[in-house]
Amino acid sequence: MKKIIGLFILFSVVLTSCMKDVLDVEPQDRIAETAVWGDEALIKAYHSELYNAIPHGFYIHMYSKYTDETYNSTPCCGANIFKQNTYTPDNIGDVGGGDFWGGYMYYWNQGFTYIRKINIFLARMAESGSLEFADKKRLVAEAKFVRAFIYFHLIERFGGVPIVTDVYGLDDASSVTFTRNTFVECVTFIQKDIDEALPELPAKYASTEANYGRATKDACYALASRLYLYAASPLHNPTHDNAKWQKAAAAAAVFTENADRGYTLYPNYRNLFNQNSGASQNEYILSRNFTTANFQQAPAHNLGRRYGAYGGWWASNGPTQNLVDDYDMINGEPAFTWSGSVKTVNPASNYNPQRPYHDRDPRFEASIIHDSTIFQGTLLEMWVSSNTPQFGYDSWKQSSDNPRSSYWIRKFMPEVQTISFSERYTIPWPHFRLAEIFLNYAEAKFELGDEAKCREFINKVRTRVGMPPIPATVTGQALKDRLYNERRIELAFENHRFFDIRRWKIANVIEDRPIYGMDIFKNLSTGATTYTPILLLQKNPYQDKMNLLPISTSEIQRNKGTLAQTSGW
Repeated sequence: MKKIIGLFILFSVVLTSCMKDVLDVEPQDRIAETAVWGDEALIKAYHSELYNAIPHGFYIHMYSKYTDETYNSTPCCGANIFKQNTYTPDNIGDVGGGDFWGGYMYYWNQGFTYIRKINIFLARMAESGSLEFADKKRLVAEAKFVRAFIYFHLIERFGGVPIVTDVYGLDDASSVTFTRNTFVECVTFIQKDIDEALPELPAKYASTEANYGRATKDACYALASRLYLYAASPLHNPTHDNAKWQKAAAAAAVFTENADRGYTLYPNYRNLFNQNSGASQNEYILSRNFTTANFQQAPAHNLGRRYGAYGGWWASNGPTQNLVDDYDMINGEPAFTWSGSVKTVNPASNYNPQRPYHDRDPRFEASIIHDSTIFQGTLLEMWVSSNTPQFGYDSWKQSSDNPRSSYWIRKFMPEVQTISFSERYTIPWPHFRLAEIFLNYAEAKFELGDEAKCREFINKVRTRVGMPPIPATVTGQALKDRLYNERRIELAFENHRFFDIRRWKIANVIEDRPIYGMDIFKNLSTGATTYTPILLLQKNPYQDKMNLLPISTSEIQRNKGTLAQTSGW
């Protein structure tokens, strides 16, 4: 017994000594902070990771399903709260994650996490005696651009948010609280970061260069164009202050009045969106590139079950009939016109309801897969027999992973690469491209009363796909409607629609319209096919407070009353 006790005491002493030694050793599974800031390679690795702050659009839940671009049939996992607009401060955090949890639509946590990382980087680079290396100033400038872009993503969702430039540690969590700055103060801060970044950045990188995707002067100018367009829009400019529209026009004019700064519209709209990262093109001003090591899987997420794909998961990202109807006819006329809440066929368009896909704007075929589309050499069939139990292999009846709307997204889908979850897709995500700048400029010019210039830049976008120009006889509200629709079509599925209808303050109209798909019935005896729009969803009545997102209840509580909730929530 004494021997056992003695061994126990000896073991305890040895264990205590070993534990002390273990605790004195730096962790092996992570790099000590002091090592990072003293090593150029580690500094650059830390810096490169900052770009993960900027959300792209290839998460499982694309923002198209949060608005009227696609039919949202998700049963859970955050995206469902936009199906019926049932989001509140208590559940908005459900869309605060990446792939499966909302694609960072609730960007508060992600945004401020990376703002802290950037603030640490900037503070370390500014310290006396910090490591010097050749491109240090450029990396600092890039970090300021990324912070500016983060703040834009925050204010487009929430309006004014706290401006944080200091670095806080875990010890500050119980004592530091934050208050919201105004929207105008945030715009000023974003412009300050842009101004400080500009001198140290190159003008641009070619899409074939290794650094393509990093911040440039042109990316800064593109961000400023979008920033001032939002700041001038009705949501943030209810008095229609022309000075704000002048600023928006001037920001876009940095491109439009300077030979587009060397950018050009890619000649083939469809191919623009299915080229891999590194391909030669001169339209994207800034994009998120992907590699076979750092890849995206949007095709496997969004195509139909024929390819082993999930239609957006639960077939929840099938384009709506609402969007399909908004593509013009090839003669330049809208297929439909609206009178209040009533939509009717435009006789001048030559639209045939029983040939609904015939003679449409070429961007329709480039963006949306429909019954009888040939994709990757295969004829896709979404029909259901009207006189037998049969149905097409791509019908919603064949699989619950085929969208009920009878449409699939084609934009961003590869025309030749195999569709499979084992594939590594490298098609890039466009953050900014020249066509958006043209439409930003057109909108600002319209609001300033220069309708001729507005038409000119809408028509530049339309000419690329062979669409007739908007004629000079289209003026006033009719021209504004065409402008808004041009943006809807040109930028479809690029994460603009959700925010556009809110900044325009027309979401109360758009979100209250029923969501439709298409029933396609084929008589197998006669071969005749009929097309009948089918009601899929009527959302809860839209409320004006939804023009901005609420802050989560937990975040409000964490700040002990100093952080004001978004107005109306």
